[in-house]
Formats: sequence, structure tokens, C-alpha cells
Amino acid sequence: MSDITPEIVAEHGLNAQEYDRILAALGREPNLVELGIFSVMWSEHCSYKSSRRHLKKLPTTGPQVICGPGENAGVVDIGDGQAAIFKMESHNHPSYIEPYQGAATGVGGILRDVFTMGARPVANMNALRFGRPDHPKTRHLVSGVVRGIGGYGNCVGVPTVGGEVNFHSAYDTNILVNAMTVGIADTDKIFYSAASGVGNPIVYVGSKTGRDGIHGATMASAEFGEDSEEKRPTVQVGDPFTEKLLIEACLELMASDAIVAIQDMGAAGLTSSSVEMATNGEVGIVLNMDAVPCREEGMTPYEMMLSESQERMLMVLKPGREDMARAIFEKWELDFAVIGEVTDTRHMVLTWQGETVCDIPLGPLAADAPNYDRPHVPTPKPEPLTDIPESDDIGADLLKLMASPDLASRKWVWEQYDHMVMADTVQRPGGDAAVVRVHGTNKGLAITTDCTPRYCKADPVEGGKQAIAEAYRNLSAVGAKPLATTDCMNFGNPEKPEIMGQFVGCIEGMAEACAALDMPIVSGNVSLYNETTGADGKATPVLPTPAIGAIGLLDDIETMATVAFKAEGEGIFAIGETYGDLGQSLWLREIHGREDGPPPSVDLYQEAEHGEFVRSLIGSGLLTSVHDVSDGGLLVAIAEMALSGNIGAQLTAAPFHGYDPRHWFSEDQGRYVVTTRDFYNLQQTAFIARIPVTLLGFTGGDFIGFSSMRGISLDDLRAANESFFAELMER
Repeated sequence: MSDITPEIVAEHGLNAQEYDRILAALGREPNLVELGIFSVMWSEHCSYKSSRRHLKKLPTTGPQVICGPGENAGVVDIGDGQAAIFKMESHNHPSYIEPYQGAATGVGGILRDVFTMGARPVANMNALRFGRPDHPKTRHLVSGVVRGIGGYGNCVGVPTVGGEVNFHSAYDTNILVNAMTVGIADTDKIFYSAASGVGNPIVYVGSKTGRDGIHGATMASAEFGEDSEEKRPTVQVGDPFTEKLLIEACLELMASDAIVAIQDMGAAGLTSSSVEMATNGEVGIVLNMDAVPCREEGMTPYEMMLSESQERMLMVLKPGREDMARAIFEKWELDFAVIGEVTDTRHMVLTWQGETVCDIPLGPLAADAPNYDRPHVPTPKPEPLTDIPESDDIGADLLKLMASPDLASRKWVWEQYDHMVMADTVQRPGGDAAVVRVHGTNKGLAITTDCTPRYCKADPVEGGKQAIAEAYRNLSAVGAKPLATTDCMNFGNPEKPEIMGQFVGCIEGMAEACAALDMPIVSGNVSLYNETTGADGKATPVLPTPAIGAIGLLDDIETMATVAFKAEGEGIFAIGETYGDLGQSLWLREIHGREDGPPPSVDLYQEAEHGEFVRSLIGSGLLTSVHDVSDGGLLVAIAEMALSGNIGAQLTAAPFHGYDPRHWFSEDQGRYVVTTRDFYNLQQTAFIARIPVTLLGFTGGDFIGFSSMRGISLDDLRAANESFFAELMER
């Protein structure tokens, strides 16, 4: 009688059909170690079994791309023999269960993805989604996640330079924590994961293996239920000080010629790292489990292979380089152990106490893993917004919007992050994109994260387009040429056709935008099953959230633009067309409590044209401040610029024939608010380029107002804008 019962198979997150595939692949019953390895490699988190056929639709190549998806992180050329290496990943389920460690180890994991490839990390970003502010767990989750991100990034010495934080009831029981890291490497010193060289030693470096995080990948590939708190042991525990040592040790060894291949131990730990290295190199591996450094007594091969203990790496070295490598890691007080070698069998073989405890062909584990064509139905197009409400006082509306959770100042958040460590941050949090100097040069990398989930729910295709387009605008608004993107695809249960339809729709929109804006996706992560079944038996999915991280290049940081008004008496202009669509706008939701209508449409030709125009104006020095128009529309963008520069704005209603909220609060795409001292030159340049430009008013004073409307003082706006987080966290 087999030791593997249907109950044990189910506990490993495998269905009966998948178990039959395992039997066919092995030609026999698996033992528990082998079943555990199949379970994590075939988990949604590792295999992308519901998504990878659709991910292939995304553009991933371009003249700037050195390495696209498939490695630890994406690599793009930034000139002068240098490359930017970057990626974004999710740590959603762990952060809900244990917010501090979940968020901290999310940062640690994405840092390893980047320095594994030979890059020194230079910046961290994040994209966070929480439930409604008055939910009983929100304050606890916000506090833990922010402290976890800050605690890890600050201690490891990499600046956290920006991100986004949003709130919605759809995230009440399933928050999203997406972490992004950017690093810099020389193009001739990039390291990959493909193992090669039969007989070459496989070495384990970093921290010892413990029992934390076992089945983490499986947990991240399932819905939550009432027992989510019981999954706390599946959350990893991080040590940023060890990570710092690991960064320095790896970079020191990378300066030699000892490394053949390198892979971090992330999700599924030693299993995924060894399988991916062997699969990418089309070789086999044998590992001696007796040699794995363990910090707990009596650990079994099952536990060692499935542990997700942090701060660990796997390497293939050139023969004879073991002693030199060992000396480096022991100098940095890290474990170093030769635990196996490369073979030509294309099998994963594990030995323990003199016996073979696992022998699996590698093909079925990775390349031939399940690849499902899940049924999917498109999201019905929302009805047009016909009963458009009016506003009695757009000034009062602005005050309420600036105090709302989605627009309130994030100062409370980013003040807990060290955003100046390494001394290369030249644009701090609070603008459209962060900018860090490429050390030793005058070049700058612009970095942003963005997504508007309410658009994606209403119309996934347009929402997918908009997520890429807004990232493009954020980079353009600081003067950077957009280069490439990474994504973090956060969705509910893919076995539900309507959820799978959201995923497919967002991919379609993203693919179209990436192609039109020359922003290929070079890395990313898929996080599905982000929904929770409540006591009533109903499952609540998160909003479809294809979070986008993007980078751009400034040839000279001296030309960089910022959002702050710089002086009084400058002209305030809108670049781009205002149509007045209020569907899915924050104004409609926050002022009138409605989430309906279609989201604003995205004209990708105009996005490209307007972005290029704005970048050229910034490069010529014609503009004094720039801000892209997004949540809240024109009036919110102007208020943010005024607060940032502590200079007011005197606006005219003439361009829009009055104070209709459709013009001031619509979220029409492809727009920027800019200021200039040279009104005539801007208008002439725009006329020649056939770009719509509208004079909105002039900078000056200590309030925002119209000629015939009572102004709102900057003090009142600032108090409203900074009240939300103070009240939430001191409640």
C-alpha cells in the first residue's frame, strides 16, 4: 500500500489529474520528498500554470533589452557599458498573515533577484494595497508592512525611493505587497542561472536552512479561508544584516572568474533554485543532503528542499575554485558548503545517509509542468455614464479629495524609509518618479510603480493599457526616456472564468501599450488566488491589479523636472486634451459614493506624442515644473504642485466655460500640467508640433482659486492632505 494517500496529495495543493501526471512522469509512485518537490514546482507561484500561455503575448524584446523574462531579473542597456537590472515581485499572502516579516522578506527576496545577476542594488520601490481604512485589521497591517519594508531596506543600506499606497474594501482580507528593486551592473559582468560543466561543484552559501517558510510557495498559490492565521509557520523570517553580508560576498566573488551560474533561493527554496539552474542549462544535478547547512536538529530532506529560509544562494563554480570562494564567504561570516555537482542525466537526484531519496526527471518539473488554458469570459463593457452629478462648490470638492485615502499625503509612509542612503537619490518620494544618479556619472535612472485597479475592474483592456501609459507619463514627467517595465499581476482565483477574463483582458491592454510606447516587459511575477472565503462561504477577490514598475533614463540629471511650483507669476498650462469623462473617477467615488461608468480611454498614439513633446520641453529648459494628470484630474494635479512648492495658483475658468467638474476632475489620459516663464515660446512650440496646450492660470499667492470663486488656502489644503495617515495610525 502506498504511503501517498489522496489526502496527502490534496494537502500538497495537487489535484487528482496532476497526481496522475506525476505517476506517468516517474513510472511509479513518488515518495514524500518527490511529491513535495512536484507540489512546489507545480504550484501556481512557481509554474505559472494558469498564466504563462497568456504572458507570451507581452512584448519582451527591443534594442535596449539585454535579457528579458526567464532569468532572476530583467536587464536593459543604459549606455557606457552599463546595464540596469530590475524586477518586481509579490509577497501578498505572507504579508497578510505576518505583516512585518512578510513585507521584510519580500524586500529581501527581490534584492537577491537583482544582485544574483551581478548588480549592486541602488533603489527599492513598492506598491501596496490595503483594505478600507476603518476595517479592524487595516491599521495593524499598514503599520506592520511599512515597518517591515523600512526595517529591511534601511538595515541592508539600499534606499527606498518611492512607491504607491491605495485603499479599497476589495483588499480587506487579502492585501497586496509588491516589492521592486533596481540595480546597476557592467554589461560584461552579468551573471545567469544556467548550470553547465559536468562535474562542476554546486555550492550553497549564506544562512543555514531552518524550518521557516516550508510550503510557502504552495500557500501563496491558494485562496485564503478562515484558517489563514494558522498558516503563520509558512511565513519566512528575514535578517537584513545577513543579506548585506551576502550582497558584499557575492559581488566580491563575482569580481573573479569563479562562477559558472548563480541562483537565489526564493520561493520553494533549494528545490526551485536547483531545478531552474539545471533546467536552464539542460543538465542534471545530484545533491548530498547531508552536506546542507541546517540550523535545526533532525531536519529531513523533505524539509530541507521545501524550506524558504532567507538569505541563501546556490552556485555552480569552476573546478578548483572552491577554496578561494570558501575563503570569501567565511570572511563575511557566511556558511559555505559544497553540496553536489552537475551531471549529464537531466535528473534531480538527492542522496541522504547513503541512500537515494529522490530521483526525478527534470523535464516534467519545469518545462513540461501543467499549462492550463483556463476558461475565460470577457468583462462586460460598463454602461456609459449618463446621469452626471453636478457640483455646488468645486473648491470644497477639492478639499475633500485631497483628504481622501487615495490622494492623501504619503509622507507618514516614506518618512519611515531611508531614501537618501548611498547618497545618489536626486528626486525623493512625492513626485511622479524617483530619480537616482548612476553612481560616478551625471546620468539618472527614473523609477516608478503604478496601476489603477478600479479602471481594470471596469474594463480590463483599457485598465491594462492605462497602467503602462501612466508609468510612461510618470517617467516622461521627470524628463526620462522610458526604457522598459516589470509587472506584478495580482488577481483572484483563475479557475473562475470571470477572473481569468480580467487577467486576459489586462494582458491584452498591456501588450498593446508596451508595443506602442516601446516599453517591453523584461521581468515580472504572477500572483493569483488573491481572494478570501468568509464565514458566509462567499469568496471576495481583490480588484484586478496588474502593478507596473518602470524605469527610464536621464542623460543628464541637471535637466530633471519636478512637480513643485518654482516661482510666482509663471503660466500654468495643460498639455493634452480634456474631454470631461468622469467614469470611474475619484471625484465620482469620493464625492458621490459611486463606482460606475467606463474608465477613461487611452489613446496610445497621443500618449507617445505628448510624452515625447514634454521630454523635449524639459530637455530644452523651457519648463519650470511638470506633473502628469491622473487620479483626481487637473485641479488635484495643480493642488499637488502648489503644495509641493508652497506657492498658490490663480486659475481661470475661461478654457472650460465655467466650473463644471467634468473639466476639473475628469481623469482623461495623456495629459500633463506644466509651468513656464516663457508663455509665448511654449504656445508656439506646441502649435508647430500640433499638441493641444491650454492656459489654466498663473502661479502666485497662498491659495488656489478662481477669479470669481472663494480660494482655498494652502494651509487648509495641507492640513486636509496630511490628516489621513495621522488619524489612521494614531486611532
